[in-house]
Amino acid sequence: MENSNQLYNIGYALSGGFIKGFAHLGVMQALLEYNIKPDIISGVSAGALAGVFYADGNEPHRVLDYFSGHKFQDLTKLVIPRVGLFELSEFQEFLRSNLKAKKLEELKIPLVVTATDLDHGKSVQFRKGNIAERIAASCCMPVLFTPVKINGIHYVDGGLFMNLPASIIRNECEKVIAINVSPLSTEKYRMNILSIALRSYHLMFRANTFKEFEHCDLLIEPYNLEGYSNRELEKAEEIFEMGYKTGIERITQLIEEKGKIWI
Repeated sequence: MENSNQLYNIGYALSGGFIKGFAHLGVMQALLEYNIKPDIISGVSAGALAGVFYADGNEPHRVLDYFSGHKFQDLTKLVIPRVGLFELSEFQEFLRSNLKAKKLEELKIPLVVTATDLDHGKSVQFRKGNIAERIAASCCMPVLFTPVKINGIHYVDGGLFMNLPASIIRNECEKVIAINVSPLSTEKYRMNILSIALRSYHLMFRANTFKEFEHCDLLIEPYNLEGYSNRELEKAEEIFEMGYKTGIERITQLIEEKGKIWI
């Protein structure tokens, strides 16, 4: 998979996954402890959120401190549901308050943020511009959140078309490590309108990840994340630890079997 024109040695591709995105930080912490660091990050939705804090210069386990004490309702605002149940204005303010960089091009590690252009029906990648708006756009799950408007265009969750953005950076990197915190599973769900909508989106998101696997040199998938409500922000540390455990197990397994991590 090597490309003679690559600009970067290692790239991370981070999937969507809502609250399970804290597992990204755990896996990245495990990789960091083996001195495996990204030169560029490609993220969508929860992966973009985890990625932006890492790219801003924070060690993964330190990112938990920013979310400590916060609840889901602290970062969202319930609205009359014309175009979404919640607005992300508080979430954007949270990002502006806690990130040193204000624009993507100011980050210490280049970050590519994938979102969906709802007006024109296409996947888009942001490499420049206001961070808070673009991360919110990438995280904006339809129905649950009001679309984010940037330069007159409405954007929603990038996972609609690409929930594991590995191909985006494939030709720029010698090696691509993909972390997928939304592997296909058959977890139980509630019979109410919101749970059915979320499960439908999750199935759609997961289905479009399969073609992205071929663009990865290493795939890490935590399979122990079922059962968490997307609003359980207080479980962030627990989810982080599950990602960390998976990362350590995957790396040590490869080293024991092959003597190296690259398959």
